[in-house]
Amino acid sequence: METDSRKEITLYTDGACLGNPGPGGWAVIIDRSGKRKELSGGWAGTTNNRMELKAVIEGLKSLIQPSRVHIVTDSRYIHDALVQGWLRRWQSNGWKTASKQAVKNQDLWKELLEQIKKHQVSIEWTRGHQGHKENERCDHLARKAAGQSRLTLDPSS
Repeated sequence: METDSRKEITLYTDGACLGNPGPGGWAVIIDRSGKRKELSGGWAGTTNNRMELKAVIEGLKSLIQPSRVHIVTDSRYIHDALVQGWLRRWQSNGWKTASKQAVKNQDLWKELLEQIKKHQVSIEWTRGHQGHKENERCDHLARKAAGQSRLTLDPSS
C-alpha cells in the first residue's frame, strides 16, 4: 500500500471589503504542523467575494510542493461552489450559470482551479465572527490590508 507523501497543510482564509465594492483585503494563515505563516494583501475597487477567492488562491500559490490542503473558510460562496459542484457545472457550461448568465469572478475561479489541480484539497466552512481564533485573526489581517493606502486597483475593474 502506497502512502501519500504530500505535506499536510491547513489554510485559514478570509476576505473583507470596506464597502462592497470598495477597498478590499484578503488574508491567509498557513499552518504546517503548528508552523504558521500569515499572508495578506488587497485591492482598491473590489468586492468581498473577490477577496475571499484571492485569499484561497494566494494561500495555495504559496505552497512550493503538492500537498494535502485543508481549507477553512467562512465564505459560503467558495465552500458551496466547491462542495456542491457549482464550479464544475459553471466550467462545463462555458462559464454560464444555470440561468445562462456569465459567472462572476471568472478570472479568479479559473486561477483557483489551476491552483487546486496541484494539490489534494478538502474544504470546511466555519461561521464568521463567532470566536474561531484563526478566522478572527484572518478577518483582522484582511481588514487591515483593506485599510492600507495606495492599494492597487483590482485588475477586473
